[in-house]
Amino acid sequence: MEKIESTVVVHNIAKRHNVGTMARSATAFGVSELILVGRRDFNAFGSHGSTSHLRLRHFHSLNEAQTYLKEKNFDICGVEITNDSLAVNQHPFRRSTAFLLGNEGTGLSAKECEICDFFVYIPQYGCGTASLNVTVAASIVLHHFGVWAGFSERTREGNKFVVAEKPVRQVRRNFCAETDESVVEERKIKRENAFHGFFDENGTTDSSSNMLDTLFSD
Repeated sequence: MEKIESTVVVHNIAKRHNVGTMARSATAFGVSELILVGRRDFNAFGSHGSTSHLRLRHFHSLNEAQTYLKEKNFDICGVEITNDSLAVNQHPFRRSTAFLLGNEGTGLSAKECEICDFFVYIPQYGCGTASLNVTVAASIVLHHFGVWAGFSERTREGNKFVVAEKPVRQVRRNFCAETDESVVEERKIKRENAFHGFFDENGTTDSSSNMLDTLFSD
């Protein structure tokens, strides 16, 4: 029987500190891998060390991520309200699934929607807000998928769940390929970002303290 897995694809998230919080939810609900598309840097604030228990992978484009996921026989599910979206509590899943979440303000773009096989939305029952924070939405969707997939509940101790021992070592190349071509492409993107004035919160074009490269170093 094929093993069921879930993956989260992060692309064009406006508030990069949301990625750290999303990583925490991902580990809680059995996600096997977090895929970053585009920029490699992010703010790990809010992860509470959960990134040590989560594989991370980087791709320069959505098409590269799509190819990788299809080779692994994953469906790609967009979390968005569309004309054909299905309620997530109906559990409309068929196999291992990658969840693509959109920008906090604008949702999924047309290009992001193109790579999705289907869409789910989260039913709301109150009238006070038009949408949920992206990390809250991710948590709800991932929990529903875990229920559908029959993931085993984590052992509890007292009033908390038992946290696994941190991996002794994680080799960065397992999570973010660094071929000559990818290095050249990334340097090109950095130059373009610098030219167009795209900076991180510190006013620089590189956020080395939060780069995937350093996240998994010794």
